[in-house]
Amino acid sequence: MPDSQPRRPDDNAPDSADAATTADTPALVLGGARLADGRAVDVRLSGGRIEAVGTAGSLTARGPRIDLRGYLLLPAPAEPHAHGDTALTADSLGPDSPGPASHRSEDIQRRATEAALLQLGHGATALRTHVRVGDVQGLAPLEAVLQTRRALRGLADVLPVAVPRLLTGIAGADSLAMLRDAVKMGAAVVGGCPDLDPDPTGYTEAVLEIAAEHGCPVDLHTDADDPARLTRLAAMASGLRPGVALGPCAGLAHLPLDAAARAADRLAAAGITVVCLPQGGCAGSERRTTAPVRLLRSAGVHVTAGSGALRDTANPVGRGDPLEAAYLLASQAGLRAEQAYALVSTSARATLGLPDVRVEAGFPAELLAVRGERLSAALSLAYSRIVIHRGRIVARTSAVREYCDSDADPTAGLGGLPRQGRPDPGAGPRN
Repeated sequence: MPDSQPRRPDDNAPDSADAATTADTPALVLGGARLADGRAVDVRLSGGRIEAVGTAGSLTARGPRIDLRGYLLLPAPAEPHAHGDTALTADSLGPDSPGPASHRSEDIQRRATEAALLQLGHGATALRTHVRVGDVQGLAPLEAVLQTRRALRGLADVLPVAVPRLLTGIAGADSLAMLRDAVKMGAAVVGGCPDLDPDPTGYTEAVLEIAAEHGCPVDLHTDADDPARLTRLAAMASGLRPGVALGPCAGLAHLPLDAAARAADRLAAAGITVVCLPQGGCAGSERRTTAPVRLLRSAGVHVTAGSGALRDTANPVGRGDPLEAAYLLASQAGLRAEQAYALVSTSARATLGLPDVRVEAGFPAELLAVRGERLSAALSLAYSRIVIHRGRIVARTSAVREYCDSDADPTAGLGGLPRQGRPDPGAGPRN
């Protein structure tokens, strides 16, 4: 397909195949799970939603029953800032690599799909992924990510962000037209990097204009290290619906405290969301620090946390794990475990325009079961996970740790060395 001739798939329309799959999914009971408030419950899922929540052992199963004793049941995370088109390319620049990463559409799709599945395995059932458009590659990377979106229907929701490099002047004219084409093709969000354009204000105006034309949310990639530019951006974006997000905004952490506080107040007044990246930077970001989360939250800014680079040149060891992002927010930013997890789940879903999830009847069955009795323990280790999307299990990761006991002293009163597993070894298979 020529870059100048976009076609629009039915990516933004309700998917009848998904609806049929959800309707045909048998009721599923999650038995004996622990909630964050300490209760042990049964949870019955049906039709993509939570049908009932009762005390452990109280709910009957009209279909499969999964024993979740020893697991903590949580609303599933969402990923608000991924880079699927450049994911898994870090090794392409190494001394032993065969050469630079391929930009063929089929290779971008393969990498984007693998990256999305990795993040799904970590628990993220919805992902907003930034995709570069324009320049030599045109719209091919976006088409590849849209193919990934279609391939993963029923497993995860993939929401592409179209990101042009330049939008102003003669050099940006083609990219401006291509950004409009990208929205027509099915890009869910209008994005960009105003820091890279000779006219950042003009760039931002162009993005906001196109977003307003099509009723799309905006997600801009910026370090936010220029208070005057940030003030202009906040003024332009104030009140825009369905909303504006900025990330990773690590430059805010390098401003004087009073300047950062004033910037936070302006972002809060404009209703702008800040997406921080605790696990490191990403393409186009010069900073490797994290936005000042506590300062932003105290000013009333809506803050969420994403993963950023997943094993690309910006972060060759990026994991794309929302629980690691929450762990870092708790261990380094001083947030309570509950606050940290909310930034990768409840807040992330709100940023993506998705409905709220609670482990209560009537809410969407977007859930993550993690081995552990408390949220702090789950963020600390989080080895074994069960991911539920639209009421069915879509990913499962199991881990067993054993210790060699050949030299254990039977008189030491230890009863043998410990083994990670269920509190009751007879209750179902180990994970």
